[in-house]
Amino acid sequence: MARVEVDGGEVVVRLGVREGLAARRRQVRVPVSALREVRVERSWWRVLRGRPGSGRWSPGRCSGVRDRPAGEDFVAVKAESTVLCLELAAGAPFGRVAVSVDDPERAEREVRAAMASGDAGSRSDGK
Repeated sequence: MARVEVDGGEVVVRLGVREGLAARRRQVRVPVSALREVRVERSWWRVLRGRPGSGRWSPGRCSGVRDRPAGEDFVAVKAESTVLCLELAAGAPFGRVAVSVDDPERAEREVRAAMASGDAGSRSDGK
């Protein structure tokens, strides 16, 4: 399962081995300054928008980039899981980053704290 950390001025999503192989990357980094909203979504399938792009898309497990007319989203979600959803500003590498994590409420609090502080160089683990 993915882990979410705030490291310096970035939110870092570190993917588990399975998600990393499927998405063809080990991590996703986005600047804290690009965050517009962070929330926890109880229905994992609701974070999926657009069409499957690069990655792996199987029933109950989605990892990779999804293509949308307005850009791309990155997802690493599992069926029946609660998802941390990061909405990003225009110009960010993705429009949305959505990942299944062990404790999404804790990860949400830590990302919100970084947003509120303008990121004072904190480091946290959303595991």
